[in-house]
Amino acid sequence: MQITQLDPNFSVSAQIQAADIAEIAAAGFTALINNRPDGEAPDQPKSAEIEAEAKRHNLRYWYIPIVPGGMTDADARRLVTTLSGVEGPVLAYCRTGTRSTNLWKAAQQIS
Repeated sequence: MQITQLDPNFSVSAQIQAADIAEIAAAGFTALINNRPDGEAPDQPKSAEIEAEAKRHNLRYWYIPIVPGGMTDADARRLVTTLSGVEGPVLAYCRTGTRSTNLWKAAQQIS
């Protein structure tokens, strides 16, 4: 799992697995944001599976699915609102990390 830090409190990665969450928590992250819609690929874990494992490791979890090419201003505003209530580093993910990166960039424009 390759994690790219975009600012001191926000990083992105490609799709994670439930088995990665212990390592994510140990790395100091306090929250996960899933930007990948359920069912996008047959081999991806469902949001509920990742959420359950995140909670088991005391990580907060949000599901803000972004359809490829379908990000909206409302999605960026939702990320701004979400991040305003989080203390500590956040890891957002999607299939490759690109949608999560683009959503973060859009949120920076309105925050």
